[in-house]
Amino acid sequence: MVLDEVAFGETAVAQLRLDWLDGVPLLQVTGEVKGLARKVLESGLLPTTADRDAAHIALASASEMDILLSWNCRHIANAAIQARLRKLAEAAGFTLPVICTPEELMENDHEQID
Repeated sequence: MVLDEVAFGETAVAQLRLDWLDGVPLLQVTGEVKGLARKVLESGLLPTTADRDAAHIALASASEMDILLSWNCRHIANAAIQARLRKLAEAAGFTLPVICTPEELMENDHEQID
């Protein structure tokens, strides 16, 4: 899933991204992940066409990630739906990670340093 997205686009730049990920452990898509992604889509919080976005949210939640970084502010790093996503994940027995953009994470990190 992630490797497909990383490999998309201009060939040379895509190869650089793939090279950067070489050796990084990948999370496994399990039945739990698929089930949670399905629940996210069925909830109507994301459009049915956002199945990859639902899978990212489900994979991070089921894998007990602390943070999910995304530049996708329409469906993932979207404060308007995060509270409802959190309730949905908790009802399914998972904890929704903190979801933010890389810039938001760095802003928070910078504030802690000062």
